[in-house]
Amino acid sequence: MGIKLLLLIIFFGIMIGVGLYSRGHSKSVEGFVLGGRNVGPWLTAFAYGTSYFSAVVFVGYAGQFGYRFGIASTWIGIGNAFIGSLLAWVILGRRTKVMTQFLNSKTMPEFFENRFKSENLKILSAIIIFVFLIPYTASIYNGLSRLFQMAFNIPYTACVVGMAVFTGIYVILGGYMATAINDFIQGIIMLIGIVLVVLAVLNGQGGFIEAIRKMAEIPSDVPVTLGQKGAFTSFFGPDPLSLLGVIILTSLGTWGLPQMIGKFYAIKDEKSINTGTVISTVFAIVVAGGSYFLGGFGRLFQGKEILGANGEVIYDSIIPHMLSNLPDILIGIVVILVLSASMSTLASLVLTSSSTLTLDIIKSKIAKNLSEKKQVWVMQVLIVVFIVISVVLALNPPDFIAQLMGISWGALAGAFLAPFLYGLYWKGVTKAAVFASFITGVGITVLNMFLHFIKSPINAGAIAMIAGLVVVPVVSFISPKLDKEFVESIFSVFDEKVLISKRRSIDE
Repeated sequence: MGIKLLLLIIFFGIMIGVGLYSRGHSKSVEGFVLGGRNVGPWLTAFAYGTSYFSAVVFVGYAGQFGYRFGIASTWIGIGNAFIGSLLAWVILGRRTKVMTQFLNSKTMPEFFENRFKSENLKILSAIIIFVFLIPYTASIYNGLSRLFQMAFNIPYTACVVGMAVFTGIYVILGGYMATAINDFIQGIIMLIGIVLVVLAVLNGQGGFIEAIRKMAEIPSDVPVTLGQKGAFTSFFGPDPLSLLGVIILTSLGTWGLPQMIGKFYAIKDEKSINTGTVISTVFAIVVAGGSYFLGGFGRLFQGKEILGANGEVIYDSIIPHMLSNLPDILIGIVVILVLSASMSTLASLVLTSSSTLTLDIIKSKIAKNLSEKKQVWVMQVLIVVFIVISVVLALNPPDFIAQLMGISWGALAGAFLAPFLYGLYWKGVTKAAVFASFITGVGITVLNMFLHFIKSPINAGAIAMIAGLVVVPVVSFISPKLDKEFVESIFSVFDEKVLISKRRSIDE
C-alpha cells in the first residue's frame, strides 16, 4: 500500500508542478486554448494519443471487445494506429493547421463559421459539442472505480472527486500547454505500463503460446459460430462484421472529434507534422494495440468477480480481475497508467468544451466586447463548471445519460467528420451540405437510441459517419454554392510559396 500511495503522491505532485510552470503560456486566449500555436512534435503527438485513449479504452472497451472477439480485438488497436492516428495526421494535420490559421479559427465551430460564412453553423456545432462532450466526459471516470477499489479499497466517490480536482487545477493554471506537457509525461507512463502489464499477465498464464492454446479450447457463444472451438483465436474472430463496426467508429471517428482535431491547430511547423505522425502512430500501436491484445485474453479469467447479480458478464470488471493478482508495484503502475489515460482525456475534453462555449457562444452572442483577459477568466470558470457537471453525472448516472455516453462519439463524428474533411479539400462544399451532415449524424445516433433500428450503438455510430460522407457531396451538388471568389481566397493559402531547407525537401 505504501508503494502505491507514494506513486500516486509523486504523480499528482508532478501534474500540479507542470500547471504552475505553464502559467506564463495561459495569459492570452490563443495561449490558453492552443499554446500559442507553437507546440512541438513530441508534445503534440503525445497530446493526440493520450486524448485518444482513456480508461474507457483500457478498462471498458478492451474488456468488452476482447471478451466478444478474442484475440481478433487486436485489429481495433491496429485500426486506431493506422486509421485513427497515421492517416489522420497525413490527411488532416497539415491542411488543418494551414487553413485554421489563415481563417483565424481557434475552435471547430469557428472553422465552420469562417469556412462557410455562417454564424448559425458555429452556434449549432457549438451546441452539439456541448451536449455530447459532457456525457462523454462523465464516462471517463467509470473505468477508474473498480481499479481503485481493487488497489486501494478507496470509494468510487473519492476517486472521481480526486481525479476531477487535480485535473481542474493544472488545466486552469496552465491551459493547453500544461495539458500538453502533462500528456507527454502521462503518455510515457502509459507506454511503459502497457508493455509491463501485457508481459506480466501472459506470464501468469504460462506464456504466450500456452495462453493461445487455452483460448483455442474455449467454445464460441456467438450465434453464428455457436459451440465452435478456436473462434476466439481466429484471424477475424467470431463476429467479423461487428468487429468492423467497432474499428470504423473508434478509428475513423477521431477525424471528426473536436478535442482531437484541435491538436492540429496548435502544431508549430512542418517538421512537427512529420515527426508527430511517426510518434503518434507508434504510440497508438503500443497503447491501443497492447490494450486490445490484453483484453483478447479476457475469457481466461472467468469467475464470480466478473459476473453481475443475474449472472451477466460485467465487462468493466474483466481487466481489473485480470490484474488483481499482479505484484503491488505493477498494480501501482497500472493505477497510474489508467489515471494518466483518464486525466489526459478529461483535460482535453473540458478545455475543448469551455473554449467552445466561451468563444463560439458567449463571446459571439452574449458579450461581444469581452476582453482577452476576461475571455480566459470565463474559460477557467467554465472548466470548473464542466468538471462539476461531469462529476455529478458520473456519481449519479441516469439511464438516458448512460446510453448517451455510448453514442457520443457516433453523434460528434457523424456530424462533423464529413463537412470538416471535405471542407479542407473540396471547394464545392455548400452551407446546406454542412447543415445536412449535422442533422444526419446526430439524427441517426439519437433516433437509434430510442428506436433501436440498428442493434448496436457502435454500428449506429459507424453508419452515421459513413452516411455523412455520402450526404455532404450529394447535397452540395444540388444546393446553392458559396461565393466563388470567397472560396478561392481561402484555398489560395495552399498555393503560397515558402522557402524551406534541403533537409526538408530536395529540388529538381
